[in-house]
Amino acid sequence: MKKATQAVHAGKRHSVNQGGVVTPIFTSTAISYMDDSEVRYPRYFNTINSQVTADKLACLEESEAAIVTSSGMGAISSVMLALLKPGDHVVVLEGLYGGSHALVLEEFQRLGIEWSFVAADPDSMRSAFQPNSRMVYVESPTNPLLRVLNLKEVASLAKSNRAISVIDGTFATPILQNPIALGFDIVLHSGTKYLGGHSDLVAGAVVSSAERIERLFYDAYLLNGATLAPWTAWLLLRGMRTLPARLRQHEADGLEVAEFLELHPGVARVHHPVLTTEPELVERQLRGFSGTFSFELATDEFDRVSRFIDALRRFRIGVSWGGVESLVISPARPRAPSPLVRLSIGLEGAGLLIADLEQALDAA
Repeated sequence: MKKATQAVHAGKRHSVNQGGVVTPIFTSTAISYMDDSEVRYPRYFNTINSQVTADKLACLEESEAAIVTSSGMGAISSVMLALLKPGDHVVVLEGLYGGSHALVLEEFQRLGIEWSFVAADPDSMRSAFQPNSRMVYVESPTNPLLRVLNLKEVASLAKSNRAISVIDGTFATPILQNPIALGFDIVLHSGTKYLGGHSDLVAGAVVSSAERIERLFYDAYLLNGATLAPWTAWLLLRGMRTLPARLRQHEADGLEVAEFLELHPGVARVHHPVLTTEPELVERQLRGFSGTFSFELATDEFDRVSRFIDALRRFRIGVSWGGVESLVISPARPRAPSPLVRLSIGLEGAGLLIADLEQALDAA
C-alpha cells in the first residue's frame, strides 16, 4: 500500500457492534476475560487504542511491531534500559535532542554505561567504536541543523561491530524515511510532533522486529510505567490518518520560506535538506521534507536576534514543532549569543509567513 493508504487503513479495527469507521475510545482499566489464560493487566496492554496505533505505525515504518509510550523519553528510556548494561559502550551522535543528551550525560554515568559523542560523518563514527560498543544512537535529519546521515553506512558500521543501531526518526516521520528498510534495528519517534500534528498530545513510540519489541516490552516497558492513555492513543491515531496530507503542505510551504530566506541579505545561511551539499544522498534516502528547518541571521548579537524574534507576529515563540501553527525558537542567550533560529512552518500559508519574516528582518 502507498503511505496515504497505510495512514488511513493500516492497523484499523472496527467496533463489532457499531461498525464505525473510526476506532472508538476504550477507557476501561478493568477487563472481563472469557478464559483465564487470556488475562492481561491493562496497564501493560492498555486497551485496543494503543495496539491499533502501534500496528499502524509499524506498518508505516515497514516493520513488524511497535510499542507506543506516554512520551518520546518513555520510548528512549525503554530502549536504553532493556538493551544496555553496566560496562557497555554507546556511540552517540553529538547534537541530539536535549532530553536524549541529558539521559546520556546523567543516567549513563550513574548506570556505569560508557559513551562517545561523534560528529555526523562516517570517519568520526568509525573511529569511536570500542570492543564493548553495544549500540549506535543517532538522529537523521538532525535537530536543529537538519544534517542527513548516510543511514545504510551507519547501520552497516553497527552490524560489523555487533552493535544495535537506533535512530530517532521524528523529523522525517515514517512517511518520508524508513530506517529499518535501510538496515537499522530500532526507530524511535516523538508522537508529540508531526505524528500527532495538532500540538495537543504527548506520546512516543518504538518500532522494531517482533522479537525485539517483545524483549523491550518485558524487560523495560512493563517496569517504567510509560503506558499511553487511551484518549491520547486515539488522538495520535487520528493525527496519523492525515499525516501524508499535512506533510505535503508543510513541505511545500517550508521550501518556499527557506528559499526566501536564502536570498535575503539579513540571513547568512539556511539549514534545510534541500540545500545540502549531498543532494544525491538526500534524494536517495528521503522521500521529501518536513516544514521544520533552521537558519542563521547575519548577526549573532543577542539584542538583534531577540529583536527579530520579538518582531514576528505570525510565528509564536515555542520549543515544540510539527503542529499546524508556526513556531520559532533560538538558543541565543545574553551570555551565549547565537545567530541560529529554528522555524516550524505550520499551515497558515507561505505568503503570510514570508511577509511576517520580511518585516521582522527589517525591524532587527
